[in-house]
Amino acid sequence: QVELLYPRRGWVELDPEVLWSQFVGVIKEAVQAAGLHMRQIAGLGISTQRGTFITWHKRTGKPFHNFISWQDLRSAELVNSWNKSLLLKVIHVIFTVLHFLTGNDRYLVPSFLTFSTQQTSMKLSWVFKNIHEAEEAAKKNNCCFGTVDTWLLYRLTKGSVYATDYSNASATGVFEPFMKSWNPTLCNLLSIPMSIYPPVKDTSFNFGSADSEIFGVPIPIMAVVADQQSAMFGECCFHPGDVKLTMGTGGFWNVNTGEHLFASRKGLYPLIGWKIGEEVVYLTEGGLSDVGTAIKWAQDINLFTNVDETEKMARSIVDSQGVCFVPDFQVSVNDPYLCASFMGLKPSTTRNHLVRAILESVAFRNKLLYDIIVKNIRIPLQTIRADGGVSNNSFVMQMTSDLINKKIEKPVNADMSSLGAAFLAGLASGFWTDKEQLKKLRRIEAVFEPQKDSEEYKPAMDTWLQAMKHSLHW
Repeated sequence: QVELLYPRRGWVELDPEVLWSQFVGVIKEAVQAAGLHMRQIAGLGISTQRGTFITWHKRTGKPFHNFISWQDLRSAELVNSWNKSLLLKVIHVIFTVLHFLTGNDRYLVPSFLTFSTQQTSMKLSWVFKNIHEAEEAAKKNNCCFGTVDTWLLYRLTKGSVYATDYSNASATGVFEPFMKSWNPTLCNLLSIPMSIYPPVKDTSFNFGSADSEIFGVPIPIMAVVADQQSAMFGECCFHPGDVKLTMGTGGFWNVNTGEHLFASRKGLYPLIGWKIGEEVVYLTEGGLSDVGTAIKWAQDINLFTNVDETEKMARSIVDSQGVCFVPDFQVSVNDPYLCASFMGLKPSTTRNHLVRAILESVAFRNKLLYDIIVKNIRIPLQTIRADGGVSNNSFVMQMTSDLINKKIEKPVNADMSSLGAAFLAGLASGFWTDKEQLKKLRRIEAVFEPQKDSEEYKPAMDTWLQAMKHSLHW
């Protein structure tokens, strides 16, 4: 876990050298812990966080700034300015008309385009407005842009490989998933030079080899994949309608939509899941903020000592006694200044009520997002497969299953991103020949089936929704 840096209020960064050294260190430790030697490694698969990026000088390899995290808020003023602009309203009208006349979903996304601080596009625009060296280098075609995967590839190969894959590119917001290319219209709009982007390769693909000086031997890099898409692959969600729910730092619902790219107005966005040869698999994703983050915060302020206690604390009381936890972002709200809050506190409120309220908020938001998915995705949904650290909390899992009235499977290994990268690298290197072999490796630890009618939760959820509404007027 690379330590986050907070150089100014709202800025969230990572040191590229620290990230690099920890990345190399973790690989060496893992190989040693497995009792293996580096020369036995057939291939390396890289799964990385999305939306965190860096720019650097093409000739010298020197970064112009630290990694700017997906959580960073430095572009907030730029975002607010664009979202209120007349130009954006004109764009909405033009593309609404185009979508009406053609029925092509490609025109649906720009017809309701709004910017957010989580998007790479706005933070990149900020870079070229505020970091003179990057702007000057771009004018001379000497500026490179990369998400974490691209930077690691570049460093692993001593600068000889500059590339990303379709899953990472499509998560930046500056890549057009319908056309499968970087978006010149958006870049022109935001004054981002098109010369900065890396070539986009298949997800399961031979990217070249790590320089032998790094690990002692050259190791082929056989897959590069974004973390959520990697978790989807690790869960073997290979068919249209397969659903993956990751509950880690944030929460992500992903639906495999096969060959079809769905655009939606309701807080969902289309992504490329992976590209392997001629096969391109699309996903629809919806995100929740502050899932694991909220639980970690509660631990930091000593509401409990160990995360494992939370389930027992929540079950020790019949309800949260009207206490509601509102996270700092909601599914339908794009406000970077919104603060988290507890509502409904009373003299009788205990730590157990606060903890239960936090866990309930995760399940309630899962329910809201699931309903949006059902309403907007025209594909029958199959069994839901959960992963991520919070999936180990059976209170959250059972309550989510009850609320959505669906079965949820939890695998033995909750870290699916690394498994997905291994699967993709194994396919590219010939270690596995097809996805059917991967399905046989799945191990399910627990299955959560609905035990209560979702109506039993209605009073508590209605109270929570009221708290959400009130929090907007903060």
